[in-house]
Amino acid sequence: MSNYHIAALAFSALAVTAQVDAADIKVIHAGTLLTLAGESPLTERTLVITDGVISSIEKGYVSGPNASEQDTVEVIDLKDRFVMSGLMDMHVHLQGELGPKNDSEALRMSDADVAMRSAYFAKKTLLAGFTTVRDLGAKPEQIYALRDGINKGWVDGPRIIASGGVSVTGGHGDVDGMSPDLMDRYTSKTICDGPYDCRRATRRAIKFGADVIKITSTGGVLSDTNTGTGQQMDDDELIEVVQTAHALGRKVASHAHAAQGINAALRAGVDSIEHGSYADKESIKLMKKSGAFLVPTLLAGDTVVKMANAAGGDFMSPAIKAKAIRVGGDMMKNFSAAYNAGVNIAYGTDSGVSHHGDNAKEAVLMSQAGMSNEDILKSATINAAKLIDMTDKLGSLEVGKYGDIIALSASPLTQIDTLLNVPFVMKAGVIYKR
Repeated sequence: MSNYHIAALAFSALAVTAQVDAADIKVIHAGTLLTLAGESPLTERTLVITDGVISSIEKGYVSGPNASEQDTVEVIDLKDRFVMSGLMDMHVHLQGELGPKNDSEALRMSDADVAMRSAYFAKKTLLAGFTTVRDLGAKPEQIYALRDGINKGWVDGPRIIASGGVSVTGGHGDVDGMSPDLMDRYTSKTICDGPYDCRRATRRAIKFGADVIKITSTGGVLSDTNTGTGQQMDDDELIEVVQTAHALGRKVASHAHAAQGINAALRAGVDSIEHGSYADKESIKLMKKSGAFLVPTLLAGDTVVKMANAAGGDFMSPAIKAKAIRVGGDMMKNFSAAYNAGVNIAYGTDSGVSHHGDNAKEAVLMSQAGMSNEDILKSATINAAKLIDMTDKLGSLEVGKYGDIIALSASPLTQIDTLLNVPFVMKAGVIYKR
């Protein structure tokens, strides 16, 4: 090999090394910075985000690290903003929105259409300041593809923790409100009966990509059936699902309204109670003992009550409307009791019942129910990160964590409704909204 070829190869190797070593650096000048909900905000700080991860937090406004010629450095002026960790919603349904066209959409929209609409709703959620969500009910193949596509950078959206659903025949989560032949066609393969069948269903959901298992221990408001909101999964079925999921490294979220179903799910060892509309003293005792989180979804209750009482609410069947008015109207006071008792709260909206992008309205309702603004921010950041076992990467602004950052025009510690309009959104160092 000639000296020319050796030199050319050496130059190529150096060029490749320089390209690999080049860093994307964002330098944020934050007027007010909340690094961790529950602690006092700091003033005049500089955050440096390198390749999507927070690499330093400095006092004052500094120009950033020494950068090589290959590095890309951007200075972002947020000196007049309140800067904090990206918000997290632990209960969404990105594939749809409740409304009068749901029946026709179910028949007319292809799986590809559903996937495209889901991407649209995902971006709306991200632009509202929610950088991580837990989707608790969707067509599995489509939601897993959306999750993976976002992770690969193919489409814009929040980080998604995607569930696989396990429900019993005829219970909430099974298909309903259709002709018998359509119900046979659309019944999920993770519908189960009896503990061993529910073990199979849980394993199947995880095999096909579930990050978390969603069960329905009680009836639901939006099931088009008059089977009520009491316990529907038997105790032995609940225990089998939880043990199987935990053995395979997955947490279990339980949709639960009535106290009996809440308590049965908690005794089985679930990791979160979704809605918890009629949690009683025993429920509170069990949640505090196990450390399980309550994900209150007050926005869903508020939404269905308004829809049921509105002139256009006739699209709801009589069974749905009656449940909506009763359960939705009771959620606030029961949430207040759980919060005042010291139950772990993780932020969740059930968006898809409400409009996607309106996720911050939950914070306003939580405030109206008596929750402090500081605790609301905790529920939407560090508590949510604990629920999904990602406190090493999410939930606060600390060195080594993802650069998931939002900026607000005022402090949500004094004005919680400032979360309704988020003018700056960054996820993993990428700016999606200025």
